[in-house]
Amino acid sequence: MTAVLSFALLSACGSTLPGYGVGPQAERQAEIQQATRDPAPDTPSVYLDLIGRMQAQGLYYASLAHIDAFEKQYGAQPDTILMRADALRMTDQPAAAAEAYTKLLQTPLAARGYRGLGLIAGAAGDFGSAVQQLQDAARLAPTDPATLSDLGYAELREGDINGARVPLMKAAQLDHSNPKIISNVVLYLLADGDTGRAATLMDQQKFSPGVRAAIRRDADKVAAAGRAQQRRVQLQQDSRDSSNAPIASAQGVEPAPRLLQRFSQ
Repeated sequence: MTAVLSFALLSACGSTLPGYGVGPQAERQAEIQQATRDPAPDTPSVYLDLIGRMQAQGLYYASLAHIDAFEKQYGAQPDTILMRADALRMTDQPAAAAEAYTKLLQTPLAARGYRGLGLIAGAAGDFGSAVQQLQDAARLAPTDPATLSDLGYAELREGDINGARVPLMKAAQLDHSNPKIISNVVLYLLADGDTGRAATLMDQQKFSPGVRAAIRRDADKVAAAGRAQQRRVQLQQDSRDSSNAPIASAQGVEPAPRLLQRFSQ
């Protein structure tokens, strides 16, 4: 969660606003001002739809203002809590967003709550926690391709290449036209050493050079995470082996055979 090539998920095929500098900033500010001037719809469902459209356009600060207004008039409900949590996460307020997502865990939108918590953990670089939260989300919403894709990406970043395969293949077959999901599949193929299929898929999707470079940078991070995981497994194995080894005496002499120990008793 959330991007596909960066965790908010977990990373995405990003785009840039037209122009640069003051122009786009002033344009976005004008949109926010216009959104806040618009009169609120007179029915809850229409109002929620308006807030949803604001968020789809990236007007997350404006949506927060309207969520406040909605809840003042109609009261809080799971839909507004989710919208608030998403807006807080997208406006770089992770602690407040996590608190809102946690409120969803006892509602019919629990899957979205777990997914949001997973995206926050991933954005902070805690991919172990992200995997746990996203697994809970996928358990509650097993056919949601975005959640499955986020889970696969988190597992890749945690170094679990084999674990990422199934959720990513599910996501790709559920939504084979989503470029974010396909970019995660490409990342998996690169991590798994299948560079030929990865290159073919990027060509088919006509990924830009910037997106290809971003995927390869993530592939380097996945490889590093995989090596770290292998070291952890080896250390755990060595620790188990050493705990099962015979204990030497203080002078470094091996213990006496059991028969001699019996005689000494």
